[in-house]
Amino acid sequence: MASRGTVKASANFNASADAEVLHKAMKGLGTDEAAILQLVTARSNAQRQEIKAAYKTLFGKDLVNDLKGELGGTFETLIVALMTPPLTYDVTSLRNAIKGAGTDEKVLVEILASRTAQQVKDIVAAYRKEYDDDLEKDVCGDTSGHFKRLLVILLQANRQTGIQEGNIESDAQALFKAGEEKFGTDEQTFITILGNRSAQHLRKVFDAYMKMSGFEMEESIQKETSGSLKDLLLAVVKCARSVPAYFAETLYHAMKGAGTDDNTLIRVMVTRCEVDMLDIRAEFRKRFACSLHSMIKGDTGGDFRKTLLLLCGGDDA
Repeated sequence: MASRGTVKASANFNASADAEVLHKAMKGLGTDEAAILQLVTARSNAQRQEIKAAYKTLFGKDLVNDLKGELGGTFETLIVALMTPPLTYDVTSLRNAIKGAGTDEKVLVEILASRTAQQVKDIVAAYRKEYDDDLEKDVCGDTSGHFKRLLVILLQANRQTGIQEGNIESDAQALFKAGEEKFGTDEQTFITILGNRSAQHLRKVFDAYMKMSGFEMEESIQKETSGSLKDLLLAVVKCARSVPAYFAETLYHAMKGAGTDDNTLIRVMVTRCEVDMLDIRAEFRKRFACSLHSMIKGDTGGDFRKTLLLLCGGDDA
């Protein structure tokens, strides 16, 4: 499948030449931020890893440490994120979400609801290798209730594949009985079905549920559940419908209103720029009164903005 990303590998790539450019940009008085951001966004993540290796070979120094020493603020966070391999980035994000002061549920929800089963398996293995800890155990120690149970289900990365024609009606019926028809919600039914069925199957279930109840699945979840569980169920449902649409919404809410959620903005732009940014932009344009490009432009500033706009690619005016 062709990549739907905006950031692509550079054709005539020379890791040592790039390492020289970055070294020069940081040498002497002042830093050439423009040179750094233009180079980094014009290379794929795999190429950036080669640049890091070449930099160490040429100069005997760690490129990321040098960048951290020269840059600051959100711009530094963004550039360092771009220099991190995708799997390491997800693993570190989860670790910080769990081990930081208070749990950052938003990060757990976003990563575990949106990644493929194979990606989740890789994350669990890499987490153990990096920290000698069990991700599931760490998540369980930090969460509770049905929120915890659904995270555990997602961490099994055992979703069914394909569509079980015979179960579409019965799944919709079970969800209807567990929610709209019941006084007090049977959360267990929600998390078992939404956590275990394939995306294609769930889309059919949502249609059947709508016919049966007169409600979109999301509306019922909004009404019937609350807190972190609600956020996770909604993320799972939205990702079953369309992962790019889920990220378009996530980006919109990160920038809407007073103050920007820079961490979410950085995380989504970095993790999706080589995956499905073109689709995210299209979904964004469809759903909101502006383009992703124009919203980033109006909501951020300086080198941080310049870098984000290069990751976004074009404008969909």
